[in-house]
Amino acid sequence: MTRTIKYLGLVEYLPTWEAMKAFTEARDASTQDQIWVLEHPPVMTLGLAGKPEHLLRQDMPIPVVRTDRGGQVTYHGPGQLIVYPLIDFKRMHIGVRDLVRRLEQTVIDTLAEMGVRANGDVNAPGVYVEGAKIASLGLRIRNGAVYHGLSLNVDMDLTPFSWINPCGYPDLRVTQLKDLGVTETLPQVAERLLPHLERHLTVD
Repeated sequence: MTRTIKYLGLVEYLPTWEAMKAFTEARDASTQDQIWVLEHPPVMTLGLAGKPEHLLRQDMPIPVVRTDRGGQVTYHGPGQLIVYPLIDFKRMHIGVRDLVRRLEQTVIDTLAEMGVRANGDVNAPGVYVEGAKIASLGLRIRNGAVYHGLSLNVDMDLTPFSWINPCGYPDLRVTQLKDLGVTETLPQVAERLLPHLERHLTVD
């Protein structure tokens, strides 16, 4: 079954989250999967197990949203590529860990295409370049379907990451494609990533 790709542009986090939940609640076995490609205005999000102590500023100047994905706390902002695969997990016949690895490999393959060597970490989901995190993952599986997804730092203000323990790890360094010498725009990076995502979400 083919997937519909929706380019949403710069959209607020809360209504996008509500729309993901509504889509997932309404879908049935015949619903076509969708992939949402977007950016968010500045926002901190805490996962289901997110601990407030990982917010290092008491006077956080941007919204903090407790959401229903896995993982701890992360930052989203303009210049970060967000990809939400709204997919029927049952159809894939794989485990959650395998899905996470496939999403990580999507980013790793995309970066390799641009000359950046990256890796995953079995103990800390996400994608790293020389120990610095460049992409985060957080998923929710409900009624056998997936929502939320991945974020890839392209060309953004990384300062707000210093206001948190990114993904719950003190002193975790964060990087982005711009700082690694990649000059491609966010839409160009998205166009590189999507074929890899399609390939890794296709299960024989």
